[in-house]
Amino acid sequence: MNLLEKYWKKFLYGNYFIKIIYINIFIFLLIAIIRVLAFLLKSDDSINFLLKYLMLPADINNFLSKPWTIITYMFTHSELLHILFNMLWYFWFGKIFIDYLGSKKLLNVYILGGIWGAIFFILSFNIFPVFSEYLPYARALGASASVLAIVVAISFYIPNYTLNLLFFGQVKIKYIAIISIIIDLLSIPAENSGGHIAHLGGAFYGMIYGLMLKTNSKFLKIPKLKFKKKKSFKKNVRFMTDDEYNYEKAKHQKEIDRILDKISKYGYSSLTDKEKETLFNESKK
Repeated sequence: MNLLEKYWKKFLYGNYFIKIIYINIFIFLLIAIIRVLAFLLKSDDSINFLLKYLMLPADINNFLSKPWTIITYMFTHSELLHILFNMLWYFWFGKIFIDYLGSKKLLNVYILGGIWGAIFFILSFNIFPVFSEYLPYARALGASASVLAIVVAISFYIPNYTLNLLFFGQVKIKYIAIISIIIDLLSIPAENSGGHIAHLGGAFYGMIYGLMLKTNSKFLKIPKLKFKKKKSFKKNVRFMTDDEYNYEKAKHQKEIDRILDKISKYGYSSLTDKEKETLFNESKK
């Protein structure tokens, strides 16, 4: 198995946590390769053309002609330090997130957090007079809003979870989230105002999502379509009735809630091997 095939299989069979990292890296490498070719061929138009169709425009009319950019911008990076910083934050807090809530909810927060970041970005540039002269050519890119949504969501869900930080020692993640929000808020008048505003949009969604999960709200639960299984003609196979199915489903959800509550109170290390296995199987669904 060659290296390319190995990582392709990791992408195909990995969870959403892995897929998001791979997509970000792939788009970054694609942009980097095209930039090198553009330099060698003295054709800067090619890299500008690609970014033009991936970055999120602040101008509403321009956005309406490229609506897909509300998704593509959150996977697009053009600078090494930009993607490195975002992916490190995503990796650290994403791992905590999936331990408690699973990779499907992680994808939900990443995408919707990025969308809320885009909404804040577009609205601010079309509402506040200070941005009027920059509106025609203002663009947003990067996963920062999506990543901050994940950071804030898990921080509001398990605020007392502690990390050991270099030079700072043990710090509760709720303080990391709060400080990050304050820094972005105070940095709006400085360089990259639009970026900081987009970050706040992601943080806003993360805060609402984390608080509503913590209060067991059903508002954020996406209804699932149910399909009845076709009858099988195999002998000795017993199918559950609707009542039995609903009872088993409720029983399973109650067990998951109990495990998550135990983690919130006593930490992940307090789980038994069976509880860890149950949580791991649930995160793969």
